[in-house]
Amino acid sequence: MTYDWLDLQIRAHEEFGRRLEAVTDWHASTPDTEWDVSDLARHVIREQQWVPLLLAGHTPDEEDALDPLDDADLLREWQKWSRVATEAWESAPFDASVQLSYDTVQMLDYLKEQVSDVTIHSWDMARATHSDEHLDDELVAATWTIFEPQRETLVATGLYSDPVIVDGEAPLQLRLLAITGRDGR
Repeated sequence: MTYDWLDLQIRAHEEFGRRLEAVTDWHASTPDTEWDVSDLARHVIREQQWVPLLLAGHTPDEEDALDPLDDADLLREWQKWSRVATEAWESAPFDASVQLSYDTVQMLDYLKEQVSDVTIHSWDMARATHSDEHLDDELVAATWTIFEPQRETLVATGLYSDPVIVDGEAPLQLRLLAITGRDGR
């Protein structure tokens, strides 16, 4: 299946934004055990801050290029940087390359990585805020195409916990969460 990754980027941001609007306790725990809700929100916002910079040719070692975040209003920061990132993606030359912290990749591959990251963290935020955990089915299916081929190497990256064992016939969202070390049951 062919996916419209620009459309999926917008949908992933809508998913995350809805969960962020449900936050009542910024210090609540998340499935990312080293982060509370505010840490998770800052992580996803920071990733969006990088999008226009990296697409414009900046490199990840230019951390001082990032604007400081207003920790008192992370929802507003999300809305701002989500919009800025979306606008950057809409004008991105997808046949060009972008320098990430670990490699130089095609911009389309960076977009796919970003969509997948925001999708997974939307579920994390849903779990942390006790809001609707069901993710957009097409987002789940598209993200699966990114993570499933990396199943064996995800833990080695240090970004994910050991996979959770689930039945191979389990719903796709549950299997996706499981390979990223999340128990969606």
